Amino acid sequence: MSAPIPCVGGLVVDDRPGVPWRLLLVRRGQEPAKGTWSVPGGRVEPGESDAAATAREVLEETGLRVEVGALVGTVQRDAPGGGVYVIRDYACRPAPGADVAAVRAGDDADDAGWFTEAEVRRLDCSPGLVDALTAWQVLRLP
Repeated sequence: MSAPIPCVGGLVVDDRPGVPWRLLLVRRGQEPAKGTWSVPGGRVEPGESDAAATAREVLEETGLRVEVGALVGTVQRDAPGGGVYVIRDYACRPAPGADVAAVRAGDDADDAGWFTEAEVRRLDCSPGLVDALTAWQVLRLP
């Protein structure tokens, strides 16, 4: 059996007063699940903490600086070649002074954007994403 591949994801929420709740998603530019929407994230580099990896991945994929908070949940997904990604998703908020309107696709993302709960449910998301977000009560709409 292959060793698990440690990965992280950033559940970046924009819930400023006067702004509808929105979640930051990226359209995956690489396999697995190329072309689907997912949370920004990726592999944890050797010696890197989960918080540092999450902040780095969100910045690389969206251009947004974030503060990384608590672990929200963990999922496992099959990796190409028989490995298993163990993905730990963390609550994140835009860092003070970060421009949420300047989000743009970078690194291995084909697109990036902010989406309401209803919009997230209508998107072509990566397999299991909406179910996990619902189970973790990130998404609350039925």
